[in-house]
Amino acid sequence: MTRVWKWNRPVTVREVLEDLQQERSIAYTTVMTVLDNLHQKGWVRREAEGRAYRYEAVSTRAAYAAALMNDAWTQSDNPAAALVAFFGMMSDEQRQALRDALRIIRDGGEEPVAETATAPEDAEGAGPNPADAQENPGSATRGGGR
Repeated sequence: MTRVWKWNRPVTVREVLEDLQQERSIAYTTVMTVLDNLHQKGWVRREAEGRAYRYEAVSTRAAYAAALMNDAWTQSDNPAAALVAFFGMMSDEQRQALRDALRIIRDGGEEPVAETATAPEDAEGAGPNPADAQENPGSATRGGGR
C-alpha cells in the first residue's frame, strides 16, 4: 500500500516491482499476489489495461490510519482511559497536530490536504475495515506498508 499511496495514481504490478527491487529482490508473482489480495479485500480498485491491471487506492493513507485508531479505541473497555494513555504517548509535535485537528473540526473547516489520494467509496469515509488488514496489506512493502 505504501507504494500505491506514494504515487497517488493507478500503478501496475511492474511499476511496484521495479520500485521494490531497488531495495531488495522480490518476485513479480509476489507483488501480483499482494495487489490481488488488496483488491479482493477492497483496499484497491483495478482497471484492466491490455493484459495487465492498474491498481489504485480506494482510501487515503490518512483515512486508513484514522480507521485503525478508531478500531483500537472502540475495542477498549474504558475509551477515556485509552485516550488519556494515548495522548500521554504523544510528542509535542503530535499534540500540536491534535490541537490543529480539533480546531478544524470545531470551526467546521476543511481538513488538511496533505494527501490527495482518491476518497473512499464507502459512506463512513474510512475505506475498508482495518481489522481485515491485519495480514499486513503492505507485506510487499516491508518497512512502511502500513
